[in-house]
Amino acid sequence: MKSFDLKGTLRKELGKKATKKVRNEDSIPCVLYGSGDPIHFIANEKEYGQVVYTPSTFQINLDIDGTVSPAIMKDIQFHPVSDRILHIDFIRIAEGKPVIVTIPVRLEGFAKGVQQGGKLKLEMRRVKVSGLIQTLPDELLLDVTNVEVGQSIKVRDLSYDNFNILDPKNAVIASVKTTRAAKGAAETPAAGAKA
Repeated sequence: MKSFDLKGTLRKELGKKATKKVRNEDSIPCVLYGSGDPIHFIANEKEYGQVVYTPSTFQINLDIDGTVSPAIMKDIQFHPVSDRILHIDFIRIAEGKPVIVTIPVRLEGFAKGVQQGGKLKLEMRRVKVSGLIQTLPDELLLDVTNVEVGQSIKVRDLSYDNFNILDPKNAVIASVKTTRAAKGAAETPAAGAKA
């Protein structure tokens, strides 16, 4: 998994008034949870946008006033109208302990079903996985070459040595749907046989 270095400054004041002041200064109030007491800190909005507005998941090396902690983003709150980042929660990564994160799904290959006129659909853009941070991939690559019209790839069809997928086993990740073109292609030989 990719890592990203970010800096933060310890918050001296907490509460609604202090939080509003932080946001007015184009900063984000954040909390780092994990072993020990939660650490409240302030982050630069522009700098943190690089890891928020992306489909990728990162290990974040948080440098808070000189103390570096490996962490992952657990929860992000956005403003309902402006979509500005209001708050971020981080979880400290403990060595040897598995983490739970979501990683993006990327499809590769030219599905047989698409060649037959069907339409390939990515049903789940991200999957929830559990594993040691150093063994987690940047993305989940799925080969759809052998998927035909009406077929799908479900969570239960996948198995990995280094991590587990936590989504429901019957959840569909990708499928090839029937289209008018695919139906027409299937019916044409039958029509020719009658003639």
